[in-house]
Amino acid sequence: MPTPTKGPRLGGGPAHERLMLANLAAALFEHKRITTTVTKAKRLKPYAERLVTFAKRGDLASRRRVLGLISNKGVVHELFTDIAQAVENRDGGYTRITKIGNRKGDNAPMAVIELVLEPVSAKQAVVAEATAAAKRDADKAAPAAEEAAAPVAEEEVVETEAAATEEAPAAEEAPAEEAADESAAEEKDAK
Repeated sequence: MPTPTKGPRLGGGPAHERLMLANLAAALFEHKRITTTVTKAKRLKPYAERLVTFAKRGDLASRRRVLGLISNKGVVHELFTDIAQAVENRDGGYTRITKIGNRKGDNAPMAVIELVLEPVSAKQAVVAEATAAAKRDADKAAPAAEEAAAPVAEEEVVETEAAATEEAPAAEEAPAEEAADESAAEEKDAK
């Protein structure tokens, strides 16, 4: 969240700023794009994106929270139904600011702020689809792999038991041979 600005708040007090941002957000959600000064657009961007995030949640508490800020029920309904569905696959960046030059009367820098309602880029959509398909295939393959692994595991147990019994006599013979070698070495030393 941006840090608060120092000095006057968009030409008024804090209450006036809250009302101004709420009205700008309502106009943005109603018309999908508005023209305003660059300063107001920059202040509106995080405010509007936060409201869109609440709309994406879609629960009653979020709706009441947004209704506490924007009093127009028609705009809130449009935000929760149309706009939230249009941006459900987007992880942020719901608005775009484009500078358009200075205003003729007082030379104030102007900007257009608009909602980004296009779907996420095609490349990202393809990657998301491929990831989902790989996950589905892995979920389908997991039960089949478990079924195939169960008999193999039983065969391995039988094989390991047979190998252990074959190695046991060989292990018993090895100490006997070592003992015979040691006794032969002792006899040589004694002579």
